Amino acid sequence: MTDLSPAAQAVLDAFTEDNSLHDWKHNHYNIDALAAAFRAAAGQVVPDQQEPASSPHMGNFITNARWRQCQAIRTRLLAIADELEAQ
Repeated sequence: MTDLSPAAQAVLDAFTEDNSLHDWKHNHYNIDALAAAFRAAAGQVVPDQQEPASSPHMGNFITNARWRQCQAIRTRLLAIADELEAQ
């Protein structure tokens, strides 16, 4: 098993903590499912957008800074998924 970033390790530790009867860290099927869940969450919470989208609530565009922040969050979530899949 390769070393994980602190973020990916925290996710894996949280996932395995309540499942101590099983050796989930060595069960690639379940780790892949966890990675898929992170990908799905990233897609739902921070959809992939090429440019800032208009806000239906405010009737204007979100700021470029806010859009970049959201895309950075998406990138971090997907990086965790990538690390988990590489296990």
